[in-house]
Amino acid sequence: MKTRKIITYNVNGIRSALTKGWMDWLRTVNPDIVLLQEIKAEPGQLDLPVFDNDGYSNFWHPAQKKGYSGVAIFSKEAPDHIEVGSGNAEVDTEGRIIRADFGDVSVMSVYVPSGSSGDHRQDYKMEWLEWFSAYIETLLKERKHLIIGGDINICHRPIDIHNPVSNAKSSGFLPEERAWMDGFLNSGFIDSFRHFNPEPHQYTWWSFRANARAKNLGWRIDYLMASEALRKQLKRCVILPEAKHSDHCPVLLEVEW
Repeated sequence: MKTRKIITYNVNGIRSALTKGWMDWLRTVNPDIVLLQEIKAEPGQLDLPVFDNDGYSNFWHPAQKKGYSGVAIFSKEAPDHIEVGSGNAEVDTEGRIIRADFGDVSVMSVYVPSGSSGDHRQDYKMEWLEWFSAYIETLLKERKHLIIGGDINICHRPIDIHNPVSNAKSSGFLPEERAWMDGFLNSGFIDSFRHFNPEPHQYTWWSFRANARAKNLGWRIDYLMASEALRKQLKRCVILPEAKHSDHCPVLLEVEW
């Protein structure tokens, strides 16, 4: 078995992140697999040899809408198969799911819709989450060793948000969203960060407003969730708040297979 380092990172625009030294940071951390969300670009808008030269095969699922959403996977190990999208045409127009298979282990980058822009999108988010649960339940029958990394846009518990009382009615911390997280994890997944780290004040996203990041007034909405079949192979999971290429920061999981 080999210990692999997997990172999930909502880069809030990969072209913007690249101007902030993202590639230098990536070389330093040297992950085996990188799961990206909110790339906000198409492959044709990027200098792809930059990634190839650092040994990363790169696979993209941009949104149809320019400069919006989109997910990608970078990998130093050639996957056996790449599944671009979910097969659900409505979901796939927004570029929210891409999966790489390595033997009997699958790694997925997911970008769950935000509901913060209004009731219509919040309703869509809840419908999307219900659909996603069913989609993963079916997928698990075929791919039992599954790691889902991404921006889930939900704080699971009060410990995962800086002010749970004032945010009780905020999208991302609504009772129905948190109940969905309960159900999803109970369906056979491990929140790998909480598996290793019970401490409070551990966040992955901060508003650009009110100097929130410097004050650590954040939300933990980015996850690396592993199926129960991988429990004994999980070695470490940490948040990397010193990486400042985005309003999010990355999460790193070490796992053996």
